Amino acid sequence: MTEIRHEPIAPTRTQRLAPGAAIDAHRHDDHQIVYAGRGVVAVTTGAGSWVAPATRALWVPAGTVHAHQAHGELRLHLVGLPATENPLGLDSPTVLAVEPLLRELIVAYTRTSAETLMDDSPPRVRLRAVLIDRLRAAPQEPLHLPTPADPLLRALCDILRADPSDRRTLAELGRTVGASDRTLSRRFRGDLGMTFPQWRTQLRLHHALVLLAENTPVTTVAHRCGWSSASAFIDVFRRTFGHTPGTHPKS
Repeated sequence: MTEIRHEPIAPTRTQRLAPGAAIDAHRHDDHQIVYAGRGVVAVTTGAGSWVAPATRALWVPAGTVHAHQAHGELRLHLVGLPATENPLGLDSPTVLAVEPLLRELIVAYTRTSAETLMDDSPPRVRLRAVLIDRLRAAPQEPLHLPTPADPLLRALCDILRADPSDRRTLAELGRTVGASDRTLSRRFRGDLGMTFPQWRTQLRLHHALVLLAENTPVTTVAHRCGWSSASAFIDVFRRTFGHTPGTHPKS
């Protein structure tokens, strides 16, 4: 069994990662805000995965074992907060919407100059206070892709993770894993707290963000993620992220 790396202090810094690069599983005694100013970051825990583009940030509570994966040229901004300070009152990883002011605050606060990061001057203290205030106001986004514990669901979900363009119905997939669609529907709600269509849409959106970070054309993304048409994909993407995939930040 691989030992989980323990880094007591969650760093505050800016870090660049090449496409496909990863930070292996680790945990902090502090809370952490993870934000991709460029590219897309995927964060994985034992409970599932979250994908955050430049319009989203991820709250990672203290003690959470997590790993990072870069998609596109990633500029990662990390903000560490003491475990005693939980401005969001959250005890599980959560995706937060990042409006322009919050983005600029995170970028400014994580500048990599050693002198800046160690600075406890009044201006930096005020910057941190405004950053915390804007975090409190940030809307939470339901962009979690949970990992099932149930063996049947895990087998089914693995099929779709391997090929998000697979458009088979739940009944058709059920015949592959040896269970009825009724049984699987009940287990999706009981194990994952969402319906099968909801889970599959989340999977497709996560995969779409990864492909867009790699500068894949929108029509190709729609096809590879299983949407019936580019317009259907654009509609779901716009309703979820507030903008079309064509205007999505590129890496």
